[in-house]
Amino acid sequence: MTRNIKVAIAGVGKIARDQHLPAIAGNNGYTLVACASRNAQVDGCRNYRTIEELLASEPELDAVSLCAPPQVRFAQAQAALKAGKHVMLEKPPGASVTEISLLSALAREQGVTLFASWHSRHAPGVEPARVWLSDKTVTSVQVRWKEDVRRWHPGQHWIWEPGGLGVFDPGINALSIVTRILPQAFFLTSAELLVPSNLQNPIAANLVFQDAKGAPVRAEFDWRHGPVEQWEIEVETDRGTVHLAQGGKVLTIAGATLDVGPEREYPGLYAHFHDLITRGASDVDVSPLQHVADAMLLGGRTLVEAFVE
Repeated sequence: MTRNIKVAIAGVGKIARDQHLPAIAGNNGYTLVACASRNAQVDGCRNYRTIEELLASEPELDAVSLCAPPQVRFAQAQAALKAGKHVMLEKPPGASVTEISLLSALAREQGVTLFASWHSRHAPGVEPARVWLSDKTVTSVQVRWKEDVRRWHPGQHWIWEPGGLGVFDPGINALSIVTRILPQAFFLTSAELLVPSNLQNPIAANLVFQDAKGAPVRAEFDWRHGPVEQWEIEVETDRGTVHLAQGGKVLTIAGATLDVGPEREYPGLYAHFHDLITRGASDVDVSPLQHVADAMLLGGRTLVEAFVE
């Protein structure tokens, strides 16, 4: 019999309404009992202004899914873990790599699940690509992740502030896929960050990595693209090319397009979270965020024209 998990959401914004709420509603292993948000409410559950109010008022709660911006994620996660709740972190899991390490240690101490989620890894083409690549020799990788910031992040000023990641907010989705599918680890050798003159974070970035065997891995991220998004990853190997398009929804191997099934990113996240809780396990992979941190550390900054929404 499937365990029913009483879950709450903290941070009721666009991503929560577009993805998290439908995914929870579509999974009979969950019951949404409460939400916490300073500026929004959700029909059909109890609503609170802060996660502290929520935790104090919902002693029977099992888990919390944190969807607020990463700059406030640590304090929310710490409070939920100390209250003995399982925690899922929307991507990016935090504003720094170190704070995720501290949360992971706290989850172990409390005996609860911590899940640093990467929704793009649950795109239907990702796992078949990983399996096919597992015994191949990669010769080069090209990532092109480009979209229009005005369409995908309207009015979300936190993205441009320290900890908000700028163009790495979508770019980290590509990095979450590449770190999952490649058979060898890779590391950053250089980066160019294009930063609007009136903002703190890049609007575009060009990254150069190499894997443990010396194969080049290049990534282009750009928020000035449109109107059609370009979310593509191409992996050249000694036995053919893997091409992921539409963010991992379309998979082509050696020229043949595979039937990988329907889109299931956020339903996949919640199914995995449920499985982790059931098994008493955690999943805290920070490698995509580590690559972003490396880019911010090693990247040369070029000022570009001011961004006005």
